[in-house]
Amino acid sequence: MRFDEFRSHDALGLAALVRQGEVTPGDLLDASIQRADGVNPRLNAIVRRLDGPARARATEELSGPFAGVPFLLKDLGQDYRGTPTSGGSRPLADVPATEHATVVRRWLDAGLVVFGKTNTPEFGAKGITEPELFGPARNPWDTSRSPGGSSGGSAAAVAAGIVPVAGASDGGGSIRIPAACCGLVGLKPGRGLVPMGPARGEAMHGAATNGVISRSVRDSAAMLDVLMGGEPGGPYVPATPSESFRSQVGADPGRLRIGVCTASSINSSPHPQALAAVETAARALEDLGHHVDILESQPVDDLALARDFLTSWFAYLAWSVEDTKRRTGCADRDFETDTRIVAALGRAQSSVDYLDAVMRRDQYVGELTSFFEGYDLLMTPTLADLPPHIGTLDTPPLARRAATALLATRTAPLLRHSGFVESLIDANLSWVPYTQLANLTGRPALSLPLHWTPEGVPMGVHFTAGLGGESMLLRLAGQLEQALPWTDRQPAALGG
Repeated sequence: MRFDEFRSHDALGLAALVRQGEVTPGDLLDASIQRADGVNPRLNAIVRRLDGPARARATEELSGPFAGVPFLLKDLGQDYRGTPTSGGSRPLADVPATEHATVVRRWLDAGLVVFGKTNTPEFGAKGITEPELFGPARNPWDTSRSPGGSSGGSAAAVAAGIVPVAGASDGGGSIRIPAACCGLVGLKPGRGLVPMGPARGEAMHGAATNGVISRSVRDSAAMLDVLMGGEPGGPYVPATPSESFRSQVGADPGRLRIGVCTASSINSSPHPQALAAVETAARALEDLGHHVDILESQPVDDLALARDFLTSWFAYLAWSVEDTKRRTGCADRDFETDTRIVAALGRAQSSVDYLDAVMRRDQYVGELTSFFEGYDLLMTPTLADLPPHIGTLDTPPLARRAATALLATRTAPLLRHSGFVESLIDANLSWVPYTQLANLTGRPALSLPLHWTPEGVPMGVHFTAGLGGESMLLRLAGQLEQALPWTDRQPAALGG
């Protein structure tokens, strides 16, 4: 199967070819592997290959909506039995998983053929994908730039045409940020709709979830049909819609009330192309008959929310480091310096500080709920700036040396009073200040590739819905996909 033929279909389209007997799963796998061999050396999107098990699986009798379609897992939380899940961390690089994650079982039951795992930052801790263990992943649209993170390897692989859809996860924007950086669809389901088991009931008190990054809205919808629903070890049974998510794509969303905001207390001057992306989307929405209002400010105090997000994240990363040390017997020195710094900040927080940050989520939920009394959706840019160039978000050498000295002398808690936290907000969240709201409030959110810069760099547009709003998001996304089509766009620099 030629690459142009393979690339012209989304995952559901490839599965249809298999059902009709026009191609075999082996044909599709060969096309994916050939493309990976050709472009992955330039992108570093795939960090672990599973060609042998995939070729064996491709000869089996497969069933399900995605039967025979090649697929990649994110190398974080998406355990594949017998294969390490490194999380981008050296101590876990050779520790094989003892069982499939629930979402992996569901993907396999849907007929997908897993042939690799994708690059991610250590413990998924950054909005870029530049782990020391594997090296940086690169953006297919401009290989000097990041594909975002933490699902950056998956986004790079999909944008490059290695697979039409890939596994991803999102604890602060990690599906939507790389989707925006790479010109793709990134849907973060609402809290609890997709399981995190069997190892745990939920992650980050429900702020994190599994999902996919795809090229087409219908693939994202059909994947949510595959993934949704509780599990015996889960914390609760989520409500599921009476109709499939796939059936929502192409359905009339009605006339929606959409509040549009580009303002941010974290970044007072979004890039002109971020503003242009929202303007493009707003015009399209008005042409489609929707009501669009321009808002002067966010529904919540986004700077306070950013601080609370980082407080929770510091504690979670500190726990991740300690849990890895217990499991592997490794030492602090085995982790990246930035990870050790953030973990030290997490340990320095009091339990009251942590619970204050977690409990304030109820306040943000209340404020967002009040917003949705007047609007159906909140629209913002996904990114406040262009995808960063590789290396530009590295901790400056002077700050690293100072932090390393504090770690060595066990005085790292002093970092809390040194302006270091504010510098982390500025460096790591100022270019992505819009995505954490949906995580802390547990609401569904979606990034769509509705704009490209004159230089050909994608810039996503972000939509947040109220509780249970996945179907509304997918109806609108299907409408915008028809109005501003993007699936035929592909990075010319990589070749066909």
